[in-house]
Amino acid sequence: MTNQSSNRPQERRLTGIVILHGFTANLESVRELFGPLDHFDLKIAAPLLRGHGAASPDQLRGVTWQAWLDDAENALETLTGIDGKAVVLGHSMGALLALQLAAKHPELVDSIILATPPIRLNSLLSPGWPFHFLAPLVSRFVDRWEMEAKFADPDNAIIPKQYDWAPTKTILSMFDLQEETMRITGRVHAPALILQARHESVVLPESAEILTRAIATPHEAKSIVWFEKTDHQIFCDCERNAAVDAVVRFVANRISLKQLNS
Repeated sequence: MTNQSSNRPQERRLTGIVILHGFTANLESVRELFGPLDHFDLKIAAPLLRGHGAASPDQLRGVTWQAWLDDAENALETLTGIDGKAVVLGHSMGALLALQLAAKHPELVDSIILATPPIRLNSLLSPGWPFHFLAPLVSRFVDRWEMEAKFADPDNAIIPKQYDWAPTKTILSMFDLQEETMRITGRVHAPALILQARHESVVLPESAEILTRAIATPHEAKSIVWFEKTDHQIFCDCERNAAVDAVVRFVANRISLKQLNS
């Protein structure tokens, strides 16, 4: 008599964490997470997304959001292997990629941590604003756009080196990622933690609430942690320790839940 239980696919277990940095940033912007998360018995993958971390932002020319998603997807699939799952943490643009992974690979994504997700940007040319339709026209005349990293308390911040400008057409691709991500939020069911700065200069704070309503994660499995002082670089600015602690608590809770259910 055949043992039917032996024919069932092996249940995946939480084995790692994928960390995704933001647009024009690099791994320095999320480095404060590595030490605390390394205390868990989990593998960590932090890919440097296509076009980032080079000597010049010119390396971003011709790079599209699909390339960044490919990089994130490869990191996730390599980390999880044949039997693993991962917590996927994304900062800024990385949060959009985390949502994409959760929608596309629910079997590989245990849960998601979305740090300052750019659902609504403080730019009149970005998605959700009346002048967004002008963005392609602007790109014909403006080749590059200045990018300034701001900190609420520069004297109490770790200021990473990152690009101070980006090709305008690459910014348009990031805008496309915003819009495409909002279209797939209803396919996201993973437990989710959102970290949002209430007074930052890049992402409008209502982004967190818009996203909480949009994703299909059960109400009891999604939450927002608000930060009152920090600017956009939440893992580098004055409240970085509190932001890292929130991440650590969430991961510890995911591990505990998995152990209880095993």
